[in-house]
Amino acid sequence: MAETVHAADHSERLEFRTELKQLLDLIIHSLYTKKEIFLRELISNAADAIDRLRFEALKDPSLIAGAPDFRIELIPDEAGGTLTIRDNGIGMTREGIVENLGTIARSGTRSFLESLKQANAAQRPELIGQFGVGFYASFMVADKVTVLSRAAGAGAEAQAVRWQSDGEGSFEVSDADKPNRGTDVTLHLRDDAKEFLSEWRLKEIVKQYSDYIEHPIVMEVEREEDGTKSKQAETLNSRQAIWLRPKNEVKEDEMKSFYRSIAREDGDPLKTIHLAAEGVTEFRALMFIPSQRAWDWMAGPERKSGLDLYVRRVLIQHECEQLAPPYLRFVRGVVDSADLPLNVSRETLQHNPLLAKIKSNVTNRVLKTLEEMKSSEYETYVKFFREFGEYLKEGTVNDYANRPRLADLLLFESTLSKPGEFTTLGRYVESMKPDQKQILYLAGDTRGMLENSPYLEAIKASGQEVLLLSDPIDEYLVSGLMQYKEKPFRAADRGDSPTDEAQAEKLKEATKSYKPLLEALQSRLSEEIKETRLSARLNQSAAVLVADDQAMSAHMERLMQRMGRGSEIPPSKRILELNPDHPAMAALKTIVEKDPSDPRVESLGRLLYDQAVIAEGSRVIDPAAFARRINELIAKQS
Repeated sequence: MAETVHAADHSERLEFRTELKQLLDLIIHSLYTKKEIFLRELISNAADAIDRLRFEALKDPSLIAGAPDFRIELIPDEAGGTLTIRDNGIGMTREGIVENLGTIARSGTRSFLESLKQANAAQRPELIGQFGVGFYASFMVADKVTVLSRAAGAGAEAQAVRWQSDGEGSFEVSDADKPNRGTDVTLHLRDDAKEFLSEWRLKEIVKQYSDYIEHPIVMEVEREEDGTKSKQAETLNSRQAIWLRPKNEVKEDEMKSFYRSIAREDGDPLKTIHLAAEGVTEFRALMFIPSQRAWDWMAGPERKSGLDLYVRRVLIQHECEQLAPPYLRFVRGVVDSADLPLNVSRETLQHNPLLAKIKSNVTNRVLKTLEEMKSSEYETYVKFFREFGEYLKEGTVNDYANRPRLADLLLFESTLSKPGEFTTLGRYVESMKPDQKQILYLAGDTRGMLENSPYLEAIKASGQEVLLLSDPIDEYLVSGLMQYKEKPFRAADRGDSPTDEAQAEKLKEATKSYKPLLEALQSRLSEEIKETRLSARLNQSAAVLVADDQAMSAHMERLMQRMGRGSEIPPSKRILELNPDHPAMAALKTIVEKDPSDPRVESLGRLLYDQAVIAEGSRVIDPAAFARRINELIAKQS
């Protein structure tokens, strides 16, 4: 309620309650982050008033007699510095205007909805203003607000009323003259808000926030024909909420045009997804899977969502992160809810179980579409995966609930696939050799480097398949996924070399013979390597560097350094593995046996180490010394 300060001749000055003054100040200065939101709020209120009148007219058609066409008008007055938002909706009585505008957070809409709990659901109007504070966003841009309203209907109830306030703590209510039903909200704009008198600025705001309001939003705009300027009424909003129409009524050209408008792209979508959920959670969604990544991902921080949230045709949140998990941010589209509760500012969503259900539905439908595409349109899916595969890999790690489905959607190159072609984890496991227990992979910068890596020599000779992982996210993926259908992942460049009993016995005997060489190299390269040992993973190269099972791979270290996080990597030493069957090892073994102190042991040992560094894809620490050793070998051939 409000407190009366003075009353005379049907004119009253009243004060907002003391505690509500503080709330009003909060609304004006803190609640909304963007000034232009005021227009969205006032247009939404106007649309609510029209919808409410339409509902009431079902019982009493006389309420709209003589003026059945509904509209919302924007009337900028540059000379007077005012902006008026006019509707021909239900209007307000004197009592109603004091109740609704004199008591903050007491919304007529909300009270009206409470009275309609028993109403026929099919006839219930969809109203958005459920918290009664959107109107007060006007004071962000205006130093005075005047509301002129006349309730629909005849008799004393139709007496027009004027409400006026400067937002400083009091408001004035008086009788007024208004020939037609509805409400005019006139904002006396501050000097720093005169931009909202500009035609293009008002068009821009309506297009962004209220383009799909069902009722026409009309403004007189200046036109020039044959050198003569005149004012003509123009409808600013499209009114076509394409996602609310039945799928079979929407033409393909309309769908493509809508996609281009929301995705800001010239191309066509790869797939279109329609979703209409009914029951406990009612919402509609129209989503698109793009054909390619948008250029804006290179221009700054990547957007966190591609879905806009609407409530009954009104934009509530652009790129709403709560509608889908982050890894589906490539999906473009809109979600429109009929009953999603909002917080008072409509800019931040309440934590509500309905929103979680919408997110679950959206995620499930997008994944189902991708599964169908992979199954029945494989080439199209490959095209999609080349553009957006890394997003699915991100999701495989982070979305535990959907991890099995996402893992089945992944594509990989392998040693048994042609360049540019892919296999899946399912196909890999099905084709594993009977004695193979692990999914083998090797991560690096390019396929060419990986398939010629010395780490794969013995594995390829055995006929086993190795996944070739060249995306920066791949090592993060396998470390998070850990296994697929109870088959663990194993890096080909980490841990002990896989051996059978015969190979293990052979290595054991060779190690006895090579012990002096192993000890000599270990002592001379102790600052660079953790251990020196013989390997069964090589059959062509002389040496490789491997990491322990739980240690960071060389490829991951390089990625961290490229991201500027090299200082976070603790110093690590790898294991130098030697091929006992290589002629270079036999020659170096002979030198050590003749004279363990021969300087060639260290020189050639370091040459082997540098070769192994290059083979793993890393940079030699001292390129000049490496070149000198090579030149010395060349000189000795003369």
